[in-house]
Amino acid sequence: MYRVRGFLKKAFTPITIMVIPHTDSKAFSFKAPSIGILASAIVWLVGIVYVFSIAIDAFEYNRMKHKLNYYSSQFMEMKSAMAALQKAETEFQRLFSFRSREQVLENLDTSDTGSIDMENLKQQMKASLESIGEIKDYLSQQRDLYISTPKGYPTEGRISSPFGNREHPKSGESHFHTGVDIAADPGKPVKATADGIISFASWSGGSGNLVAIEHGFGFATFYAHNKMVTVRVGQKVRRGDIIGYIGSTGNSTGPHVHYEVWRDGKPLNPSDYLNGGRA
Repeated sequence: MYRVRGFLKKAFTPITIMVIPHTDSKAFSFKAPSIGILASAIVWLVGIVYVFSIAIDAFEYNRMKHKLNYYSSQFMEMKSAMAALQKAETEFQRLFSFRSREQVLENLDTSDTGSIDMENLKQQMKASLESIGEIKDYLSQQRDLYISTPKGYPTEGRISSPFGNREHPKSGESHFHTGVDIAADPGKPVKATADGIISFASWSGGSGNLVAIEHGFGFATFYAHNKMVTVRVGQKVRRGDIIGYIGSTGNSTGPHVHYEVWRDGKPLNPSDYLNGGRA
């Protein structure tokens, strides 16, 4: 209670302010409570901030208005240019329909009517925009197909066993080899040959440490006999990412990676996808 009384006493303690003019006028003074002077200072600061905020808003508004006027003028110029181009194109098409130089010169129209078929122009612009959208969709699909298609060697090495019928290196029996064996030094990195998601990354019997990747568009790749794998199921990888290291795990006669490319559930010859460069 005493603290409150003390605070109020100080807040309402009068302060004398003397004003001394630079002329011959007499000086005068007035008294005001401390809290009144403080309140006046706060109101003055708030007023200054408010004035500055209005000034900034006005500046931003003028800048936006200037930009709008600029873009509007640019749009009008573009419309005029498009109309001129359309007229020139029509004239050229008409002239090119003639078969001789004389006919072209005789039918050349150098006048400028300045007439524009706005409705026709809008329809043409709409058709052009739709075509651009179709082209972008097509290119996007082609890009997705490109990044999903296996490309290059999964490791630096040489093909020690090709795709197709061969004699099994251990049993000696004839069988169909669904991939290629790429011999390489132990510990060399094995890399993904396309973007995709890891669908298997663990031990798989005769394949040893196996990594399988689903790429989309029906593509899948397999990398067998790794010394170790560095990815996990569900992980997203990009072409060139390390997924394991060369080893000789499982049914293997030496350090290599058994590499397979599948599409729509059928094995393909990986050699058709190796010549695009190393991953």
